[in-house]
Amino acid sequence: MDIVRALRIVSIAEAVSFLLLLLVAMPLKYMADTPQGVQVMGPVHGVLFLGYVGLVLVAQGALGWKGKRTVLALIAGVLPVAPFFVERHWVKPAGTAERVPA
Repeated sequence: MDIVRALRIVSIAEAVSFLLLLLVAMPLKYMADTPQGVQVMGPVHGVLFLGYVGLVLVAQGALGWKGKRTVLALIAGVLPVAPFFVERHWVKPAGTAERVPA
């Protein structure tokens, strides 16, 4: 598996885990007094977040990103749905132009 594909997969997984943590596990913890969701999803999300950060740093060269885009992709990791945007719009190998319909 190439680094760009790995970043795409981890980006989606990180965003989904963050949403599950915020929208399912946290409400269960505070409204239903059931902390098990946070105890499970917290570490899962943490590992995926670290993987996302590491892959962004490793893949920036393969993607042809300059410093600004890399910093924005790293900031996107702390916003709940921003990694979906990064995966959809920015994660393309360098030199790959997106086809624009005529």
